[in-house]
Amino acid sequence: MSEKESTKERGYLKILYLYKILFEHTDSEHAITMPQIQAMLKEYGFDAGRKAIYDYIDVLRELGADIISGMGKHAGYCLASRTFDLPELKLLADAIASSRFFTEKKAKELIQKLETLCSEHEATSIRRQVYIANRITTDNELIYYNVNEIHRAIAEKKKISFKYFDYDLKKHKKYREDLHICSPYALTWRDENYYLIAHYEKYNGISHFRVDKMEEVQILDEPAQKKPRDFKLSDYLKSTFSMFSGEEEDVILRFANKPHLIRAVIDRFGKQIVMRPDGDEHFTIKIPVRTSAPSAFFSWIFQFGTEAQIIEPTSLKDEYVKSLKAAAKANK
Repeated sequence: MSEKESTKERGYLKILYLYKILFEHTDSEHAITMPQIQAMLKEYGFDAGRKAIYDYIDVLRELGADIISGMGKHAGYCLASRTFDLPELKLLADAIASSRFFTEKKAKELIQKLETLCSEHEATSIRRQVYIANRITTDNELIYYNVNEIHRAIAEKKKISFKYFDYDLKKHKKYREDLHICSPYALTWRDENYYLIAHYEKYNGISHFRVDKMEEVQILDEPAQKKPRDFKLSDYLKSTFSMFSGEEEDVILRFANKPHLIRAVIDRFGKQIVMRPDGDEHFTIKIPVRTSAPSAFFSWIFQFGTEAQIIEPTSLKDEYVKSLKAAAKANK
């Protein structure tokens, strides 16, 4: 490389290091002076006069960097904005810290990566507000590999196989006997867990699986079962309480006409839910519910006490009453 080419390359490097300095050490609340910039560049092995640095800043501004400066001899310079604002990064950090999906180790690693997206000053404020230790977390470190393989299978429209496990009283993994084979359709977050929604070969229908309970995920060289035309993930999730599978059945519920109950229904089923007046003091809704494992659905209804009732089907209503009596008897 010629001396001219070497000088030109070092000029490019100075621009990159100048951006690195502004990105890491400044934000809208923290600026650095020209002498500080020159000193930091020198630490990276570069000398640069004021005129050259002004030119480099102009180049960065042309590239879209939001660099602002004050006035006068001792003006400060800062990178005022980034892809993510500080409140957005704090929101993401809080979501990671509170999630049961991430191991404590992985949560800390991800939050540290988020901190590299802001200045050192803002990173400190993120670090101070996040609490991770002693929360309930998964212990499956392979979960991230699983997610990657599932995403690949969905993109390639291929089937996957995996081993599925539960725990026994000694907290040992207890694997289900059969190797699960399915056609993955989507990954979704529900009830503080990550789930795979898929067509399950064994039952020839839509099922879901906790991703943190999956191991040895393999993409098969077989085309996936096509997603049913009428399948909508949002509808599937609304009809599934606590992610228990089963056949759908239309259920009519009756609620007292009170703001907290209206809010609870909208929070659970969305604003598009039809709430029909039933006299002046009640309203009814009609929803599809997977009733083959109704305990989670019953738990949701029970929280409203006497202000919510199952109207139809009668068989489900009778089963609810039966379960309440059994629970009362067991707790005498």
